[in-house]
Amino acid sequence: MPKSELPKSKRLMELMMTVNRKRQFKARELADEFGVSTRTILRDLQELSELGVPLYSEVGPHGGYQVVRERVLPPIAFTEMEAVAMFFAVHALRHYSSLPFEAESVSALKKFYLHMPGDVRNRIDSMKGRLDFIAPTRRGDAPYLAIVLEAAVEQKVLAIDYESDEKGESSRQIQPVLLYANQGYWYCLAYCFLRRGYRLFRCDRIRSAVYDTSGIEPLELGGIHLTWREEEELVKDPIHLRAYLSRKGVQHCEAEIWLSLQLNADGSGFIDKVVSRAHLSFYAEFFIGLGDEVILDEPEELKEAIRKRLSELLSRY
Repeated sequence: MPKSELPKSKRLMELMMTVNRKRQFKARELADEFGVSTRTILRDLQELSELGVPLYSEVGPHGGYQVVRERVLPPIAFTEMEAVAMFFAVHALRHYSSLPFEAESVSALKKFYLHMPGDVRNRIDSMKGRLDFIAPTRRGDAPYLAIVLEAAVEQKVLAIDYESDEKGESSRQIQPVLLYANQGYWYCLAYCFLRRGYRLFRCDRIRSAVYDTSGIEPLELGGIHLTWREEEELVKDPIHLRAYLSRKGVQHCEAEIWLSLQLNADGSGFIDKVVSRAHLSFYAEFFIGLGDEVILDEPEELKEAIRKRLSELLSRY
């Protein structure tokens, strides 16, 4: 059917998809494409604007219409269970005190809920009392998640103020690579231009973050993605760590993705990776917490660090 013969509702739907695709256009071009008058297209664009499609016009010989950056997607037909699944996918994020898209998540959740038929809302209400996705609630907010994520996607450099336990607050330039949540905290793997190497930053400890204006040239880091594992060339002062875990030890460690845990067929597992010698005290505390569910094979320096820490703890009792 020619577009000029489409019912008005279908024409508006196709027009919405067309302007989202074009982003910039003239009314005359759309009128020709849809086989209607310019006056009709202008009325249709006015209706789309009233429905929430973010359009703005520019006057002058080179003017026309543009869709602002926050585009409105065309309606999508969900089945009942698809809509319920999408609702709970967003609902599961509520335990995190900070999200890269916090306001948008709340808005999406409201839209899904309010625009569902009453019986589907009743089904969701019943499920909310039977289903939950638990993540530890942390006190520290991470207000700079959005800019960190955007910098990782766009491969840009950020200037941040960062507070660590060991060195207090410091200023540095970083280029974020990836962002992930674990055990209620958000972490950012980034290249640190101050330390000249990759570092893992806890996002709730980032006190400020803006795009860097010092002229540092971003690195080409497009090949490092969320499947990143700590490789020897990325680690400063590397040392090899190998340990064996019981089935119970594996259960304790499965959520710690930084361990690069490998599983055996019987449910036990092992850790075989290169780590930084500077992090041995951290690993010592971690392995002490696993008790007899872990057997540490190497390095000897880590064994000595564990013995020293246990001796210090024993002296308190």
